[in-house]
Amino acid sequence: MEPVETLDAEEAKTWLRRAMVEERRYQNPLPTSVGGWETLRKALPLYLTNKEERVPKRPLGPFRTDAGIYATPPASGLRLTWMGHSSTLVEIDGMRVLLDPVWDERASPLRWAGPKRFFQAPLRLREMPSLDVIVVSHDHYDHLGESTIRRLAAMPSMRETAWVTSLGVGAILEDFGVHRRRITELDWTQGIGGPELEITALPTRHFSGRSMFNRFETLWSSFVLKGAKHTIYYGADSGWWPGYTAIGRGYGPFDVTMLEIGAYNDLWKDIHLGPEGAVRAFEALGGNGLLMPIHWGLFDLAMHGWRQPITHICQIADEKGIALWVPEPGLPTEVVGGTALRSEWWR
Repeated sequence: MEPVETLDAEEAKTWLRRAMVEERRYQNPLPTSVGGWETLRKALPLYLTNKEERVPKRPLGPFRTDAGIYATPPASGLRLTWMGHSSTLVEIDGMRVLLDPVWDERASPLRWAGPKRFFQAPLRLREMPSLDVIVVSHDHYDHLGESTIRRLAAMPSMRETAWVTSLGVGAILEDFGVHRRRITELDWTQGIGGPELEITALPTRHFSGRSMFNRFETLWSSFVLKGAKHTIYYGADSGWWPGYTAIGRGYGPFDVTMLEIGAYNDLWKDIHLGPEGAVRAFEALGGNGLLMPIHWGLFDLAMHGWRQPITHICQIADEKGIALWVPEPGLPTEVVGGTALRSEWWR
């Protein structure tokens, strides 16, 4: 096949393939090291000797979302409320989409141990406006919170909400109370929706599993949200791979590109971008519109300081002239053209 950089839009979509399964395990789009017991062995002494401020010394917030704002549609047609980490409420051309909701106290299978939130969720779930779609990219605890899903599934206002996720994740959602008829599982390159909103699942370089013993049994994805006037790329979790160029050519340009910048380390560089990887991916995706850093500022998931991902990407963006979109947690904020936003709340 031709180099991806030379492909037109339709050829680029063909270049991106559906997920492959070997021995009932989903495969990454290219060979990928996801780490295991050996990685844990190497990481443990680094954790024990680490001197970084991985957890804020002072309490953050409180941040508070004025839910009354949602009664008025955004004049621009696009408004985002970043709740921390990757959880984001997207209002796009008259539709409301909630991405990877985690209101849980910990990103962990245990209620008493594991990464704990740096700040409380800015919006109470009971105050959440009615949603058209909830998207769950993959089954990791920092993207799929059990108590959050159970509470959303039980809310009368969410009875007609559609749930869109990756192959295999639907069974987990169903176990947590989501009615099966509301769930759509997508393979890579599959889409759902219509003129008001089309959602397409696309490959990422990552993995799945809610324990060390069930990895790769469900799929992991990124998503394109295409409204009547705006298009968003939600990168979810991924390491660098050449498919970003194909995604940009086939599904862009994007008004906002959401890419992860936190939880990175050389030991697992194949599955997390980090700030430098996010900028590289943004440029490969076309470099259009705004780059919104996600997957940072809420949980201690790596050895870097909690501020390090955002300060580093700000430096790189300044050097390269990239427009960042960094809102305050919980503040519904309109996206107007390519106007950058840098709240610097973390300082």
